[in-house]
Amino acid sequence: MIKTETIEYHHEGTALEGFFAFPDPYTEPQPTVLISHAWAGRNQFVCNKAVELAEMGYPAFALDMYGKGVLGGSVEENSALMKPFIDDRALLQRRMTAALELLRGLAPVDSQCITAIGYCFGGLCVLDLARTGAYLQGVVSFHGLLTAPGNTLGFTTKAKVLLLHGHDDPLVSSEDILAVQNELTEAGADWQMHIYGNTTHAFTNPAANDPDFGTVYSQQADNRSWQSFQNFLDGLLE
Repeated sequence: MIKTETIEYHHEGTALEGFFAFPDPYTEPQPTVLISHAWAGRNQFVCNKAVELAEMGYPAFALDMYGKGVLGGSVEENSALMKPFIDDRALLQRRMTAALELLRGLAPVDSQCITAIGYCFGGLCVLDLARTGAYLQGVVSFHGLLTAPGNTLGFTTKAKVLLLHGHDDPLVSSEDILAVQNELTEAGADWQMHIYGNTTHAFTNPAANDPDFGTVYSQQADNRSWQSFQNFLDGLLE
């Protein structure tokens, strides 16, 4: 049986609401997944991922970056919601840390065995969390933005990192790819990157269908990336 609940929490004066799914009953704390949403906000997509992970045996918490009930409905709205965090990466990192600390205190959660995953903007968020040196077992970015925040130079990345990327993603340049590889290497990270050919941005989102903008769903890349994530997760638990 899977139990779900919404959890209200606060960060720097903003009321936030996360979605938590976990197997019930449980006998002991379990390895857990923290999920960071794309630029539209904590929508049904990430809630569904939390339930799917709970069905696999992992408690999962879909965090909220924007505020309780705040969702974008267009490219313009989504961009406006994301912009303050792109402009202030320290704020982004603090908000991610607040969600992680909340998750560590939840009853079904093994606080020493947490993996963070994120989609698009959320991929950047979990990567930034790793860049701060936060204690996580692993971090997985699905078609995430990769640009460095500028405030973590010299930090050690403790989490193992998996980057899942579409070769034809117009939002990430080849220079960005080389830069993040060099950055993670210099930070001492155990990292890997899987690149899917003939694949654009947002390849895991069935609703993505805007070739001009560069966001197109790919069932093949979606399936392959999810399998890669599961293999990565299994490896963390060995």
